[in-house]
Amino acid sequence: MTQSPRKTSGRRALSTSFIARVGLMAALALIFSYVEAIIPYNPGVPGIKLGIANVVTVVALYKFGAKDAAAVSVIRVVLAGLLFNGLFGMLYALAGAVVSLTGMILLKKTGLFSMTGVSMAAGVLHNLGQLLVAAALIEDLRIFFYFPVLMFSGIAAGILVGIVSALALKALR
Repeated sequence: MTQSPRKTSGRRALSTSFIARVGLMAALALIFSYVEAIIPYNPGVPGIKLGIANVVTVVALYKFGAKDAAAVSVIRVVLAGLLFNGLFGMLYALAGAVVSLTGMILLKKTGLFSMTGVSMAAGVLHNLGQLLVAAALIEDLRIFFYFPVLMFSGIAAGILVGIVSALALKALR
């Protein structure tokens, strides 16, 4: 028994729109990653970045949902890793992305936090994810002594990303 054309084309249209939407957002996030890579920003502390590409992930989460945000995040991290950061950079970024995105999804579901609050927590969680990978690779837990420095930078970057994301989402409405 075959499916009716209406059901099949409906699924295809949904799938096509998802692919197109995620492709466009991933491309935009990759452009932001490139811009961040060429900005001569050096705060003097290793591992600190602005995270401007995360604006696209936060907007995707709030406008389209967790599935879109996860797809955009993974595609951007893998492509940016291949183009700009190398294998270890990709590994660190992927760990940070998975931990931060999981936290964002859970915090957003509670309804207790603003977009900026969720983004701020994500900045801290991203750094925690990266430190977890670093601790596993170097087999030394003393690397967590660096967490307070990364925590403050994650808070600051998360607030900035959250504010810009809220403004972008408002403009998209």
